[in-house]
Amino acid sequence: MSNQRHVIVSQLLARKMITPDQVQEAESKSVAENRPILKILVDDRIVSEDDIYHVVAEVTGMPFINVDEVSVDPSASGRLTGEWARKLQALPFAWDGNVLNVAVADPTSLTLRDDLTRLTGVESKMHLTPPAYLLAKINQIYRADSEISDLSDSIVTDDPMAMFEDSSLGNTGENDAPIVKYVNLLISQAVADRASDVHIEPNETEVQVRYRIDGVLHKQMSSSRNILNGVVSRIKIMANMDIAERRIPQDGRMSANVQGRKIDLRVATLPTVYGEKVVLRILDNQATPLDLLDTGLSVRHNEIFKKQYIRSHGMILVTGPTGSGKSTTLYSTLNAVKNPAINIITVEDPVEYRMQGISQIQINTKAGLTFASALRSILRADPDVVLVGEIRDRETAQIAVEAALTGHLVLSTLHTNDAPSATTRLIEMGIEPFLVGSAVTTILAQRLVRKLCDRCKIPYQLEPEEMERMEWPWKEGEELPTVYRPGSCAACARLGYRGRMAIHELVVVTDKLERMINENAHTDQIRRIAIEDGMEIMKFDGWAKVAKGETSVEEILRVVG
Repeated sequence: MSNQRHVIVSQLLARKMITPDQVQEAESKSVAENRPILKILVDDRIVSEDDIYHVVAEVTGMPFINVDEVSVDPSASGRLTGEWARKLQALPFAWDGNVLNVAVADPTSLTLRDDLTRLTGVESKMHLTPPAYLLAKINQIYRADSEISDLSDSIVTDDPMAMFEDSSLGNTGENDAPIVKYVNLLISQAVADRASDVHIEPNETEVQVRYRIDGVLHKQMSSSRNILNGVVSRIKIMANMDIAERRIPQDGRMSANVQGRKIDLRVATLPTVYGEKVVLRILDNQATPLDLLDTGLSVRHNEIFKKQYIRSHGMILVTGPTGSGKSTTLYSTLNAVKNPAINIITVEDPVEYRMQGISQIQINTKAGLTFASALRSILRADPDVVLVGEIRDRETAQIAVEAALTGHLVLSTLHTNDAPSATTRLIEMGIEPFLVGSAVTTILAQRLVRKLCDRCKIPYQLEPEEMERMEWPWKEGEELPTVYRPGSCAACARLGYRGRMAIHELVVVTDKLERMINENAHTDQIRRIAIEDGMEIMKFDGWAKVAKGETSVEEILRVVG
């Protein structure tokens, strides 16, 4: 541990914000995982980042500021470009005479002050602020939208060589062609805005760009139609797709280094009546939670679920519509299960996130590598745990069920609207009911809801009439719960929400449920028995998260009705 970190940890101990046992455990993790001890203390929720930064400010003698509440002087922020602000994690926000006040996140950098002086041309005074708030403020101040819009006007579609320049996405240079800058900035801004998808959509008069942020599409900009072919071709080249083929859909994949982070992107093109639509799916390994509690799984559900995934055999199904976070839940489960003593193999289409210590197989239908054929081969490779990305057909379902019955733990996903429907879906695929009842041990259904921004959410009290209308489990005479609605601040880009979490319903197959499944009972009957056996319906899990102030009533009603 460096001297400065040692002083910070000592101060946290002196203030009784952490205990010696917690420090010892964090130090062990720091050595084993090669992560800074302070980051471990924050990630494990032992101490908040704000608390650490207040202590850091005292230790370094650097003033602490809440950058979200700072009014930024344009003449100060203009001294640094957005690219350098993000690279240095520094935001000039005000003048103190001829001295530039700058918010920074890393007080330990030996070169930061010299870099700021060189780039701004003036002396700087640094103020400390947590990195999450700083990045949000930087993204608010240095938006790329106007630059992207200006670039779209300068793109010349008759320059056939421009799109063939270096196909990697890195820092946008001054000498890059406008079309290269446009695509690079489009992706960089999407990552900065925490978007999961970028939609480039042509219509009769223009090309519209929309970002999906926390599950909701937001229009970002519109550009002239004359940029479409050049932008689509540029993206196809980066993703190793056929630029000459515009009549059929195509899929591709590319990687990018954005703000020092490796980002994978899945690319899909669709021919429409006005030209090709492009959708970029952003897969950010660093942004993906690999702790089940971080995904939104409640403590009660986590305790029940853990008893199931530590078993040596059986089938665990995670269900929900496309984009409901099923893959993230499966990866988080694998992360909880993995250890050097067991052999874990996955078969996926595509492999979205790469994990250390796990053998991952990418489906290749053209080469004859399907879910079913890969699964047969996996079972000959002595696996303990098998993850099947999705059960899509009878053959895959049959092999997965047989694997679960022959001593393997099988994890997979199904597209169903709720947990009780999963067994019915397998039976509809052609699997014998008695096999389904014996193999399936656990079904976890989920949806994603947006999380309220902690910095601006607004409290209010529900009325009994509202609660009755929403089927809130409340009894007359109980205290009315305080809930929250979205506010507006810089940290959440004025949306009121920041990030997403899942709401769940969890079914553990009991002897009674197994008998119902063996008899091919209707889904309604299975649901009734599951509730009798302790299943909490998804809406109730949502209301519990509303009562904790984690999400809003409107979000639960939007997602589950």
